[in-house]
Amino acid sequence: MSGDSEPTAWMTLLGTGTSMGVPMIGCTCDVCTSGNPRNQRTRTGVHIAAPEGGFLIDTSPELRLQLVREKISSVDAVLYTHAHADHILGLDDLRIFGYKRNAPVPLYCEPAVEATLRQTFAYAFIDPAVRDTWHSYPNLEFRLIGTEPVDVLGLVVRPLRLLHGRLPVLGYRIGNVAFCTDCSAIPEESWPVLEGLDVLILDALWKEPHPTHFNVAQALEAIARLKPRQAYLTHVSHRLDYDRTNAELPDGVELSYDGLRIPIR
Repeated sequence: MSGDSEPTAWMTLLGTGTSMGVPMIGCTCDVCTSGNPRNQRTRTGVHIAAPEGGFLIDTSPELRLQLVREKISSVDAVLYTHAHADHILGLDDLRIFGYKRNAPVPLYCEPAVEATLRQTFAYAFIDPAVRDTWHSYPNLEFRLIGTEPVDVLGLVVRPLRLLHGRLPVLGYRIGNVAFCTDCSAIPEESWPVLEGLDVLILDALWKEPHPTHFNVAQALEAIARLKPRQAYLTHVSHRLDYDRTNAELPDGVELSYDGLRIPIR
């Protein structure tokens, strides 16, 4: 099995929480007031330490805090799953990496995501010839992708189609690991891409049904079909306590947590 070989890269889960994060503003439930650091979940995102640099999957609103927390100093590219606010609003924190690289930071995404980023961060994509020189601007460039494999900093990344309600979004397989946040359905063409995994990170919002996210039972059904060696549930709400939920989950399935590091082979 690939899990016995040396890692070629490392994935760090920067954030594992829902769009509102945990603790949630104004909430005094036992999870939001828990002293367990694994019940404290920033918005979802990933860093990959690759052979030729570091790249992100999504740019959460807490991106600066996440990178500082994990002592990450290199971001050389970003891949986007979709353009909802909790996955893009940290884009301005990429400014420092454009300075460090003295070159644009590539943003890999689908056309609809590019359109939303250009609208949401209009100032970031102004023609350099007409920019106000008294302000700092991110140095970014778009690279459009679909579901064909793409080489990113020495790793082959395989995008795969997921559905987030009726919204088409992307998950990503990198070597023996797949990251599939914000999904309520896996189209038939994507199941084969997820076979033979050592690690699957999969959306599981809470126990109740939800129109745009897997709940725990739906995630467990997908995991049972795919049979990865290990699965972690992500995009987790304040309704799921880390220790209590893990005690209820089957062997080989756990809640993820901010800072979790996963080897990629």
